[in-house]
Amino acid sequence: MTQISGLIFGLLALVIVESPAAQTTYPEKPIRLVVPLAPGFPAETIARLFGQKLAEALGKPVLIDNVPGAAGRIAADHVAKAAPDGYTLGLLGQTQMVINPGLYKLAYDPVKDFAPISQAYMLMDILVVHNAVPAKSVKELVALAKAQPGMLTFASTGSGSRSHLDAELFKSMAGLDIRHIPYKGGVAAMQDLLGGHVMMMFTGIAIGLPVVREGKLRALAVTSLRRSSAAPELPTIAESGYPGFESTSWYGLLAPARTPATIVGKLHLETVKVLAQADLRAKLADFGMEVTGNSPDEFAAVIKSGIPKWAKVIKESGIKPD
Repeated sequence: MTQISGLIFGLLALVIVESPAAQTTYPEKPIRLVVPLAPGFPAETIARLFGQKLAEALGKPVLIDNVPGAAGRIAADHVAKAAPDGYTLGLLGQTQMVINPGLYKLAYDPVKDFAPISQAYMLMDILVVHNAVPAKSVKELVALAKAQPGMLTFASTGSGSRSHLDAELFKSMAGLDIRHIPYKGGVAAMQDLLGGHVMMMFTGIAIGLPVVREGKLRALAVTSLRRSSAAPELPTIAESGYPGFESTSWYGLLAPARTPATIVGKLHLETVKVLAQADLRAKLADFGMEVTGNSPDEFAAVIKSGIPKWAKVIKESGIKPD
């Protein structure tokens, strides 16, 4: 009996000692990185570069799996339902994690079904107006809109799109009555803004800034909490009289829930190292993106706080998905 007890305790000790040791060998095979975009999108191009850098850091291939469609719900569901072994990860965005819950009935729970690793990078928008609009600042634009309720118009790339949500959050915080004109995509929206058919628009900084610098539109502010390194002269909306205003598009690395903490920790460490590389940061800057690189707990907090924030905007404005 003593020998049997000793054997049992010995085996338990071996499991306790060897399980963490086994996990330190991760990864032992290629990793699948699910991306909710088709090839060719700027964010997808960055995802491929990020995957390449992560593969170099981990010493194993990182294979990009493009799963576009349904506003990223299919991609997110693939990650949520994958084995929690660190070999299926998702580079998922704000849309999949915090906006979709306010628009759709989801097959996944963005809080319970994922193990956040790190936000990777974010893209801020800028508020641009047609040159015929006399406002030279956010304060002047708000005064103009309040003096002419229902007269000013803003373009978006579609109902429920980021440009639409930016504007609805701005309307809510500033107490404005401005009319939404949705378009089927950014090209059509920008064309009509340049033509003076609509008066303003929130657009990605990489898209809007070149047009502004050509003198075709006027930029009033950026939507992030801090100023953009690409246009430090532009104030934030938060510092223009609306503290707390923030609307950015981000992507972050997530694993399925119940992925071992040692694997999450290793992935976080290597992700932060990758995001610190100068050539990756330069490429991000080319697309108007900036590095985030926060902790798993900080990333989890971003997701948890973002869901009710955007659900409130969606409900109050009556947004319905296209």
